[in-house]
Amino acid sequence: MKILERYNIRPKNKKIYEQAFWHSSYSNEQGLKEDYERLEFLGDAVLDLIISEYLYKNMYLEEGKMTKLRASYVCESSLAEYAMTLGFNEYIKVGKGEEAHGGKLRKTILADVFEAFLGALYLDLGLNKVRKFIMKEIIPIIEDEKQSFFIDYKSILQELMQTNNSNVTYELVKQIGPSHNRKFTVMVKVNNINYGIGTASSKKKAEQEAAKNALSKRVQ
Repeated sequence: MKILERYNIRPKNKKIYEQAFWHSSYSNEQGLKEDYERLEFLGDAVLDLIISEYLYKNMYLEEGKMTKLRASYVCESSLAEYAMTLGFNEYIKVGKGEEAHGGKLRKTILADVFEAFLGALYLDLGLNKVRKFIMKEIIPIIEDEKQSFFIDYKSILQELMQTNNSNVTYELVKQIGPSHNRKFTVMVKVNNINYGIGTASSKKKAEQEAAKNALSKRVQ
């Protein structure tokens, strides 16, 4: 499978990766005993673990807020987005009836296949390989504000600070460049103390970057 080469995966068992893309409709038509569902079950648990670990190490948030963030990263829409970005839709195999109804691009199937692939990778090469794959290929997607599941870091920071009755303010500290290519630098302050800084092509984005920076520094 070319997709394994694309992501520098040297499999011990190629067959299990193929199975990760077999929808039940395809397996039934082909008389196969397996489809991707059992691998999906395993991949779901592995993904939850790795994303939980990522949040724990990178953001100092209480359990409830980490739970909400994790849910946004592993919801069906996000998983389907990962699958499409990685080109998984090219390898999905569905039955003729399912294919006629656009099965290869159905959000549910894309999400399932993504988790099944992680399950296959875990069984074949272990947890550390899955972790490296997620950190290299998925975390950059998560952190890209252009994605549909963009996280509002300002709101998260505001909620966190409200529990301590703290005051959060944003201050524009620098503005450079011509109007068509301007850069803004914003500082976020908690009770007039500098907690983070961010630079972006707009004040709004710079504020989000500043809040993200503050959260990454384990604001308390």
